[in-house]
Amino acid sequence: MLNIVLHEPEIPANTGNIGRTCVATNTRLHLIEPLGFKLNEKALKRAGMDYWPSLDVTTYIDFQDFLEKNPGVKIYMATTKAPKVYTEAKYEPDCYIMFGKESAGIPEEILVKNKENCVRIPMVGDIRSLNLANSVSIILYEALRQNQFNGMNMEGHLHRLNWDETMK
Repeated sequence: MLNIVLHEPEIPANTGNIGRTCVATNTRLHLIEPLGFKLNEKALKRAGMDYWPSLDVTTYIDFQDFLEKNPGVKIYMATTKAPKVYTEAKYEPDCYIMFGKESAGIPEEILVKNKENCVRIPMVGDIRSLNLANSVSIILYEALRQNQFNGMNMEGHLHRLNWDETMK
């Protein structure tokens, strides 16, 4: 099971959308405080829709608390400051992928200690960053792809029609 870590997220709608993505992919969500919202906030629940009760989510007082409760885990860190592109990493089935807060990213003190596991999403020009929920989706789905989308539905079905009938 993959793990998404949000370091001090600030926007409830982003975290709600990420929670929904985690439920859809059987991924655990880890939230490192301080949060820029309360977990019972309407915007969080609205974005997470009715999936939020199914979410495997854990909160931590700070990054040190996270490390103490998850000793020895492999953490990839998504940052615009990384020299390596996210597709160059080899994501283990139980790895952790960490993202920083919307306004500032992951603190540089943490990045420096984890340089070999920092990854970036390529962008054009001077764009500061992508939306947090979009960034999580991009990298999470690459990790899932590398792990053959283990346990996920790989085929969809029409409700009223047959795919072959639509081709006539």
